[in-house]
Order: sequence, then structure tokens, then C-alpha cells
Amino acid sequence: MFGKIMKLEEKLVKVENTKKIIQTNILNYHVVFESNNGESILKIIGEIVDMNVESFSIALIGEIKNNFFIPGKTKYPSIFSLCRFINKEELELIIGSQDYMDKENIYLGDSSLYEEYKITAKLNDFLNQHFVMVGNSGYGKSCGVASFLQNLFYYNNKIPKYAHIILFDVYGEYRSALAKMETISDVHVKYYSTGVKESNTNEIVCIPAYFLGVDDLALLLNITDPTLLPILEKTLKYVAIFKQKTENSTIYKNSIIANCLIEILGSGKSANQLRDQIISVLNKYHTTDLNLESQIVQPGYTRTLKQCLQMDSNGKIGALSFVIEFLNTFISNKVMDTHFEELTYTMQDIYDALEFALISEGILNNEALYDKANELKIRMHSIINSEKNKFFDYKNGYIAKEQFVKSMFLNANNEYVQIINMNFNFIEENFAKVLTKLYMKLFFDFAVSLKQRASFPINVIIEEAHRYVQNDNDIHVIGYNIFDRITKEGRKYGVLLGFITQRPSELSTTCLSQCSNFLIFRVMHPDDLKVIASMSSNLSNRMLEKIKALSPGNALAFGSAFKIPLLIKFSLPNPMPSSTNISLDATWYE
Repeated sequence: MFGKIMKLEEKLVKVENTKKIIQTNILNYHVVFESNNGESILKIIGEIVDMNVESFSIALIGEIKNNFFIPGKTKYPSIFSLCRFINKEELELIIGSQDYMDKENIYLGDSSLYEEYKITAKLNDFLNQHFVMVGNSGYGKSCGVASFLQNLFYYNNKIPKYAHIILFDVYGEYRSALAKMETISDVHVKYYSTGVKESNTNEIVCIPAYFLGVDDLALLLNITDPTLLPILEKTLKYVAIFKQKTENSTIYKNSIIANCLIEILGSGKSANQLRDQIISVLNKYHTTDLNLESQIVQPGYTRTLKQCLQMDSNGKIGALSFVIEFLNTFISNKVMDTHFEELTYTMQDIYDALEFALISEGILNNEALYDKANELKIRMHSIINSEKNKFFDYKNGYIAKEQFVKSMFLNANNEYVQIINMNFNFIEENFAKVLTKLYMKLFFDFAVSLKQRASFPINVIIEEAHRYVQNDNDIHVIGYNIFDRITKEGRKYGVLLGFITQRPSELSTTCLSQCSNFLIFRVMHPDDLKVIASMSSNLSNRMLEKIKALSPGNALAFGSAFKIPLLIKFSLPNPMPSSTNISLDATWYE
């Protein structure tokens, strides 16, 4: 079939079609230009990209050297090289080992080009990197994810017992696909749900309120003005102090309350306003030493603090100087220690501390900040008085972050859980985005805190990633975007991300730039195709045209886990995810 080399061009090699045969089914097949240079056999690998009755046009894609495939056009074949079809051993060097039951390899799917050949990748080359899966709706992403997870556990001689895979399931469609997993010995799946009333789930999604830091609260309350962050810092300082019952914490509480009351008394408001505001504060924030019934000793008689706030006939607080003098006795110059072991508190406690922080900051006297600060209270109040509060209402007492994360990967029988399915189908998109970020920060902080770096790797797969992983405003408020930070720093700590998306053009550009492996199903939108074209220098216009014509279930794979871009046909998962396209002829007429 192949004759002599007719012409060497910059990008193509023209080879004589000796039998004048045109077989379109051999397009994209790989061939070997083989020659003996005296010391060793030189093998240049090419791909048939065009043919006619006179010749074959072959694009050079790399060479085989010392039984390794080296991608890239580094050499041209000798004009006297023999051209032949690639053999099985050589092909495995390109598309992956066919020993897909080996724990070092993962089976992705079947070759779209070579019948009965599997496409595999080295486990470390694929899952030890961030990856992205792209495709229009209905072309196989969900089935691809389900198939990938099933293959990871079905086609393995040794079960990855200590895998930690978390799937953020936006539509709650993967439970059915994961159901069969637990029929495999030592494999366990754990289900979390945002459906508070859902009965067929193991756990309700929950992050203890006392885990939330300043950055977390800023995201939760949708803060866009970084000048409000000091208020949140003070809020968390206050909630820590007010929840404690120690002698030192009482000193701090008294000092904080006294300072706040002195600030109010110096605000220049009317006597009525001063009295009402102080009574309001002390009704909510008080100690056994400092409260409305605290006694103030004056020359000749003793009165309670509340009595000293009474107005005289001139409409003034007659004992104001005694009140201020009394409050000054509680002012402490001790440095406040707000780190307390095994401290627990609720969202309501945070709200109360926020309210006090706003008063102590003098917000009531600052019109410029009052509206912004009041909005914080409204948002927090809205969370507390909705089902969202249940997602922060951890009822099992104190638990450290490290213990909390590790406990997620244990089931009720204390068995290791390899896959966690997080069903976010029951909450609105904006809140789902925030919850996803809170969890990601929790996982990242956990990984960074480990004494032995990357000793507890976590692989997170995020469905509909373009809805959550965006070029948003976080970096201008809290100084970073948690997804960007993880894609840049997470790999060395063992936090790896997989993004599943319809619209790569809407995905964070930083995150996309840090991904090393790509699985591309059919994509049609010009903006998305432009982004895909920029992902790899190995993608030719011919490959991009293929992407636009891929049939459902087929994907183009490229990146660090693949020697060259490969077409993969994903097998249908069994069982399927609940993501199949609607059948109008069945629903309309049957």
C-alpha cells in the first residue's frame, strides 16, 4: 500500500499510494517511518490526514526512542525510510497500556479509531493534576463522569481503598450511577444533601458555624466592600469572648461592654436616646458584674445602674458622671486572647456578636457606614431565619477541622468512604456557589495544616463549574479566589480539582490555565472553541473541526496524561446517571 516518500513538506510527508486504493476508514491511522541509521532503528510516527489515488498525506507527530514515544515533530524521516502501519506494541506507547486492570493505570474508554483498543492513562499523570471536562449539554459529560468513576473502581485489580473523591452534584443526578459501587467489597459511597426534608440521604450538608472565619463570612454575606472586613474580625473576636465562661473572658466582656457604653454616652445624642440605647445594650449584653442592676455607690446612698440613668426635671441624666466613673472601673488594658480550645457557637451567636460589634464601632453615629452595616445584619438575619441555617447547625458538640474532614470519609460503621456525593440540587445557585467555596476553603486549610504534606489527598469534581468557578469579585474583597488559589497551590498539598462545564469561556481563566488534562466533548460555541484552541499547542485546526462534529459519548483527550490528542469513546455507565435527555415523544403521547 505504501510506496516511497515522494515529498517532505514543512508539516506533511507525501507517500506514494502504490495500490491506488482509497480507504477512508484508515484516515487518522498511525504509521511508522522506519530506517536504520547504522547504530539503531529510527522510528518516526505519523498520522494519515489525507489521501488520494496518487498519495497519502501524513502529519508527523513524534518518534519512538528506547521504547518510549516522544511527542512532537523533532525529526524528518529519511527519504529512503519504509512506511508501514503501526503495530500493537508501538500503538500502546501512544494510546496507553492495554493492561488497564493495573493499579497504575486508569481505563478511560475505548479508542474511537482502533477497534478493541482501550484508552488508558497513568493514574498519577491524570488524577495528580487538575483537569477539565467540556461539552455541550447532551453530549456525554455526565455519562463520562459516571463512567470514569465506575471504571476507576470496577477495572482495578486492587481497590483504591484510601481514595478521597468528592463530587459536587449540582442536579442530584449521580446517586443512581453510584448505587452499584457499594456492591464492590471495601468500596463505600457517602451521600450528603441540601434537601433538608429528603429522606433517602445519609447526611445533611453541614459546616459548623464556628469553622467560619472572616473570609467565609464575607462570602456568606456577599460583602463587596472590603472596608467592612474589620467589623467581621471584631464580630468573631466578640463571639469568642462572649461564649466563654472563664474569669479572664469575664474581664474582657466587662471591658468591651464598658467601652461600648462610654462610646454611646459620648455620642452627643439626647438623654432619652442615650438611656434607651444603654438599656437596650445591657438587656442583651451583660455579666454578673456589669448589668442594669449593678450597684453604683455614691456619697450617702447606693443606686442601681438603671436608676442612675433616670432623667431629672431638666431632662438630663443627673448621675451621668457617676455612671461614666463606674464604667471606667471595668476598662482593662490586658491584651485580649480570643483563642479558646473547643469553642462552639451558632449562627445566632455570630449575629448577636455582629450586632454588638456594630454598636461598639459607633456605626449608629456614622451615616456613611450605617446602611452598609445594617445590610450585613439583614443578610445574617435572613440566613438564621431560613433553612440555610441548618447547613451551619452542627449538633454534635465541638469537633476540630481535621477530625471533621476525616470523619466525612467514614461511614456509620467506621468504614472508609472513597466517594462523597454532595447533592446541591435543593438550594439556589448563589448559595450553592458560596457553600462550594466554603467547603473548598475547608479542604484546602485542612490539607495545608497536615504535618506530612499531601498525606491525605482529596480529588474534588465540580459539576457545572462555570456557575461557581468564575472570574468573580473575591480577589478584590478578601484578596483571593479560593479556586484560583487551589489550582495554583493545591497540588503540592494534595487538593486536586476536576471541572465539568458547558462553557469554558465563563470559567475562571486562572483555573483553566492551571489545568493539565482536558476531555472535550462536542462544542459548538465560537467563544468556547477559541478557549479550547488556547489550551494546548498540540491542537491543530483539524482537531478543532473534529470537536464540532463529535457524536455523543465521544471526546477528544489531551494534556500531560496523553502523549498526543486522542479520540475516546466513553462506554455508557451502568447504572446511568439521572441526566438523560428528555424524550418528548414519550412524554407527550404516552
